[in-house]
Amino acid sequence: MKRFLRSAGFLGMLVLIVAMPLLAEEGEASPADSTTGWVFRWLNFAIVFGAIAYFAVKKGGPYFRGQAEEISRKIAEGVRAREKAERQRQEVQAKLANIENEIAEMRAEAKRDAEAEAQRLRALAREEAQKIERAAQAEIAAAERAARMDLKAFAARLAIERAEAVLREELTPKSEAALFEAFVRDLERSMN
Repeated sequence: MKRFLRSAGFLGMLVLIVAMPLLAEEGEASPADSTTGWVFRWLNFAIVFGAIAYFAVKKGGPYFRGQAEEISRKIAEGVRAREKAERQRQEVQAKLANIENEIAEMRAEAKRDAEAEAQRLRALAREEAQKIERAAQAEIAAAERAARMDLKAFAARLAIERAEAVLREELTPKSEAALFEAFVRDLERSMN
């Protein structure tokens, strides 16, 4: 476009330079009013118009074709963008129309998940209760065994103490001597 304007400006300056001498002769009868002047005027007009037409076709044609192609490309891009926006709008409307169903599905799924989690927690609590019960029973059994052993030890101690008391009462120096003699005789026999 700048080239075209530069060329048109140059052509205009050229026309003014050529027309300057004709404008300088104002006072005289102008030879331009004669037939030859009219022929030269038309010839000048044809040359100027031809030059303008030549530059318009040579420079303007590709420029205007490029502009037309760019405008066509931008229109096509606009049509594609509008179609894409329309598709997106339809998708959004479809999603909005289906949102109630999705919400209902999500609620139902959340309810199922909550029920499943509650059942899992109940089963886990039952298992824990059973483990605690088994541990308590094992502890009770161990405590029972320990108590029986303590009771047996206590009973044995009491029996020994009672036996000692009975032996002290019944064991006199005479019976002690008899026992000692019996012991010594048993030793002598076992040595022989």
